[in-house]
Amino acid sequence: MLAALQQVPPLKPRSLEVEVAGLRGVTKTYGDIKALNNVDFSVRAGELVALLGPNGAGKTTAVKLLLGVAAPTAGTVNVFGGNPVNPGVRMRTGAMLQVGKVPETLRVREHVSLFSSYYLKPLPLTETLSIAGIDSIKDRKFGELSGGQKQRVLFALAVCGDPDILFLDEPTVGMDVEARRALWQQIRNLVARGKSVLLTTHYLQEADSLADRVVVINQGSIIAEGTSAEIKAQTAGRRIRCVSRLELSSVRQLPGVLEVRQDRGQWKSMLPKLRRWFANC
Repeated sequence: MLAALQQVPPLKPRSLEVEVAGLRGVTKTYGDIKALNNVDFSVRAGELVALLGPNGAGKTTAVKLLLGVAAPTAGTVNVFGGNPVNPGVRMRTGAMLQVGKVPETLRVREHVSLFSSYYLKPLPLTETLSIAGIDSIKDRKFGELSGGQKQRVLFALAVCGDPDILFLDEPTVGMDVEARRALWQQIRNLVARGKSVLLTTHYLQEADSLADRVVVINQGSIIAEGTSAEIKAQTAGRRIRCVSRLELSSVRQLPGVLEVRQDRGQWKSMLPKLRRWFANC
């Protein structure tokens, strides 16, 4: 279930012009399934872009293309003006994928040290552990960690090489509120240092708190793009029917929900944002 974005001041002046990563006319198909359909998309230097959409919308496919782990069926992909599979490009890239797996028998500090060795100028081990908030668990084996702790370790592996662009695919899944907000602050710190970040998330508060720009994708196509305030202005006051497994009380607590009613066994939600998503929830 998605709710309205809340307006917050931008993290810094939005005078960013240099594109560091982008898709141009990209289509990606898997057999008969069209994951992306003629998508144009970019991330500029020093900005955080939040890519939002329901499951299966094409978010993770876009990230995989920009990382070079998948190739487009049509169109072009560039990162720092080149092919994302170029070793020089990969040295400037960090990634935290939605499904990340590392050996569970290695200790946290061993994982970070190993990943740091892949980069020419990695961050010091102590700094990486501090950024990810995992210094206290550095001697524990990965398999002994909770879900939220594992997410923080995977974040450490994404930032340890001091990348210029960071791809974060659902980074705070499994984290408690305190850990999530701590990670938000570290992401803000990275952007303040001039890093570029592409974030995919289902937490609208997360996108609203962090993003300079929000891109909404559904069924492989971009349906909205702009600041949180711009998207709200485009879609404010919409009445949308949504089928959800959430309890009525839980739906009412979602940010931006004005009214919720039950109609013939389905929830009818009055949500002021993101007009076309909920038909596919």
